[in-house]
Amino acid sequence: MDEHIESAVKNGTMLPLMEAFYTIQGEGYFVGKAAYFLRIGGCDVGCHWCDVKESWDASTHPPTSVDDIILMIKKCSVDTVVITGGEPLMWDLTYLTNKLKENNYKIHLETSGTHKLTGAFDWICLSPKKMKLPLKTIKPFVNELKVIVNSRHDIRWAEEQRLDLNDDCCLYLQPQWSKKEKVMPLIIEYIKLNKNWAISLQTQKYMNIP
Repeated sequence: MDEHIESAVKNGTMLPLMEAFYTIQGEGYFVGKAAYFLRIGGCDVGCHWCDVKESWDASTHPPTSVDDIILMIKKCSVDTVVITGGEPLMWDLTYLTNKLKENNYKIHLETSGTHKLTGAFDWICLSPKKMKLPLKTIKPFVNELKVIVNSRHDIRWAEEQRLDLNDDCCLYLQPQWSKKEKVMPLIIEYIKLNKNWAISLQTQKYMNIP
């Protein structure tokens, strides 16, 4: 990578974009809503159940100009942009979110919270992982907590992740897709007794969409 591109990636005017696509949000609070997704390459968490492991190595995703990304989004009739990964907070998102704000987009972030929060967002979904815990500094800004459940222990761990969240944060338990038949009864049982939690499903997989 030459010095110009390396500098642009460092300051956030270019990002290792893995893919960009217009689809339906499949999970969490905004499920069923149309949104434009930006999947940024690079992840240092490494969830074994991740279904986009090809996003982990940022070097396999050539840096893309943020200005060009904005032009791509403008081709679609969309008002919400979701920044996901990988782990998007590995990169400085200030320039990207400023440009999106200039164009009046609502900006959502999906993150494990393992890196410093950069950029300005209308909605932050935190999906913490045991392998690398989120920074406490992000928690006051989180609008949605979404914990992936592989076992009963994950539900207990989810309660620990509520610490330091704001009182209005939405709480979701989401079955790990390959174990959904096993863990779904556990989640249902728990939510019936703890009504401040709700179920999130990966409906995009049922709908067979990106």
